Amino acid sequence: WRDELAGLPQQVQLPADRPRPPVASQLGGQVEVRLDPELHQALRDLATGSGASLFMVLQAGLAALLTRLGAGTDIPVGSPIAGRTDEALDELVGFFVNTLVLRTDTSGDPGFADLLGRVRQKALTAYDHQDVPFEYLVEVVNPARSLAHHPLFQVMLALQNAPGGDFDLPGLDVAAYPVAARTAKFDLGVSLAERFGPDGSPAGIVGAVEYATDLFDRSTVETLFVRWTRLLAAVVAAPELPISAIDLLSAGERCELLPAAEGCAVAATLPELFAAQVAATPDAVALVSGDTELTYAELDARANRFAHALMARGVGPEQVVAVALPRSVESMVAVLGVLKAGAAYLPVDPSYPEARIAFMLDDARPVVVVDDPAMVVEVSEWPDTDPKVALDVRHPAYVIYTSGSTGRPKGVLVGHGGVASLVAAQIERFAIEPGSRVLQFASPSFDASVSEIFTALACGAALVLP
Repeated sequence: WRDELAGLPQQVQLPADRPRPPVASQLGGQVEVRLDPELHQALRDLATGSGASLFMVLQAGLAALLTRLGAGTDIPVGSPIAGRTDEALDELVGFFVNTLVLRTDTSGDPGFADLLGRVRQKALTAYDHQDVPFEYLVEVVNPARSLAHHPLFQVMLALQNAPGGDFDLPGLDVAAYPVAARTAKFDLGVSLAERFGPDGSPAGIVGAVEYATDLFDRSTVETLFVRWTRLLAAVVAAPELPISAIDLLSAGERCELLPAAEGCAVAATLPELFAAQVAATPDAVALVSGDTELTYAELDARANRFAHALMARGVGPEQVVAVALPRSVESMVAVLGVLKAGAAYLPVDPSYPEARIAFMLDDARPVVVVDDPAMVVEVSEWPDTDPKVALDVRHPAYVIYTSGSTGRPKGVLVGHGGVASLVAAQIERFAIEPGSRVLQFASPSFDASVSEIFTALACGAALVLP
């Protein structure tokens, strides 16, 4: 078993949002996940037809995903095991769980069915050594020790298959209450459980992904699970498919990366997206803030007037306009007006420390700073017609600054074409329908990208400001 685990990679290279700190903080977050009953049934059928377990299918899928995301072809995954191989332990109360290291070789671009065969063989070998305590295994294998990551593996996968018990107390209604994790023992820890209907049919797989906040944002972990789900759905439909051929992207994501790809609509500027929706639903509610509601036509007219006022000051494409207003109707009119004038929008949270605001303004060098709502309101003398600025999808739409947690904040210019593709992907992902209401800016930060605004306004929904 020591020879089997020799040469394990010191750490799996995961698609993290931040560099790994020299000492892990053990702080974590949690994302609840679910696989639908149809996929649950298909995964069980694939496992049965391959002489494997459902856990082996999930492990093979996870290894394939990590390989596709740049983790290499030697993927160690940790997994808990009950540790009750002796019948004498059956009726004994106690905690005997041990941790296995399951090593998956994804080299050679195997078909998923072949990869599942590899996983099955390695897993059965691992089960033969399940009584070797993990602590002793670490001592014998003797990897390079680090305070930055867990030894031998950094990703945990668990499929809970113990039957659930009932807990009854006289005169009380008792229910399990999930507690959100605020710690993370591993980079990623996936814990899943099967659910079954009254007739025993698969009713879905539910669970959670625990993640280290040192490395990951919540949105990244959510996207990872979406890709894993997409991969699993692909391999149950075509088990012989090589893992390199599995499509991990949605149609919207593919068009964001390859706007000219077959089936992708021609990229549009953000004013064009908004103008199309104004023409389609002029009387629909576009913006809600407290008791104030503006229709698409009303919001368009106000933004047009402000755009003309900006253009009179010389504002145009390739320039930056900072908007330093609290969340309000005026701030949304300002954002749209900046874009209609052809400039790039720079969001500035008025609650930021003065030093950060000064740095952003000095670095971005906006030609205008909108820091008074009156600047937006007092433009009634300007026409409410579309200014029709000649914009290209490559022109910058907004500037967003990084947090600066690993150095000085950096400004990133995002073009109209990229934002439009991202908007399309988000509308598809969240299934936003025309006429629905979309709450935006729920977080304390005002550093919201233009894509968050247009996710609602490009599909006929109402943008709701809390």
